[in-house]
Amino acid sequence: MSSQQAMISMENVNKWYGDFHVLKDVNLTIKKGEKVVICGPSGSGKSTTIRCLNHLEKFQQGNIVINGTELIEDVKVVRHIRSQVGMVFQHFNLFPHLTVLDNLVLAPTWVHKKPRKEAIETAMYYLERVKIANQAKKYPNQLSGGQQQRVAIARCLCINPEIMLFDEPTSALDPEMVSEVLDVMIELANEGITMVCVTHEMGFAKKVADRVIFMDQGQIIEENDPETFFEQPESDRLQLFLDQILSH
Repeated sequence: MSSQQAMISMENVNKWYGDFHVLKDVNLTIKKGEKVVICGPSGSGKSTTIRCLNHLEKFQQGNIVINGTELIEDVKVVRHIRSQVGMVFQHFNLFPHLTVLDNLVLAPTWVHKKPRKEAIETAMYYLERVKIANQAKKYPNQLSGGQQQRVAIARCLCINPEIMLFDEPTSALDPEMVSEVLDVMIELANEGITMVCVTHEMGFAKKVADRVIFMDQGQIIEENDPETFFEQPESDRLQLFLDQILSH
């Protein structure tokens, strides 16, 4: 598989909530192994964009192709795409009544029909990877926010995804827990997984991203390599956004 192959392709994607035009002709191509950070003000369409990629949000116009498969309204197609795309949410989305280990084993055994023994081995491997294997028998509410988010990342990895989507993965965390989650994400990024991350963590964008994208009012306004993006913004809107976010 060529490293130039598009893993994600969005072509003239439009979405409305009623009369509100939330995505306006979004065009985006992400290559295999590329790390892309999407930033922008609240309500700019960032999260909606990545939620369209695994059909958590439906779009009304345009085309989306994920790893060679066009995303259409078909249960089998959606299931096939979701089996390749892991998603980490702002609010962990762990099942509170299941232990950490059982949260990780659930999808591989129920959805992917893996033997439980194999699923447990895989789960423990990824819990080790995110440095939280010693918490396997605990329940989510016994863990800190940072630990829960690392469990959520490990859960995604258990389906062996080609693409990882992160929707503001650190915004619900206390400041001192942010770095433990970002460290895990940096490690993943260094291993060549295709990654799309909506975040306000500009340090992470500078360190990890191959490309940074700025969205505003449902449109991609600007995209560039991190150095150019931060040092030489082309639009006044991006300059204003950076001034606001970097001054905090």
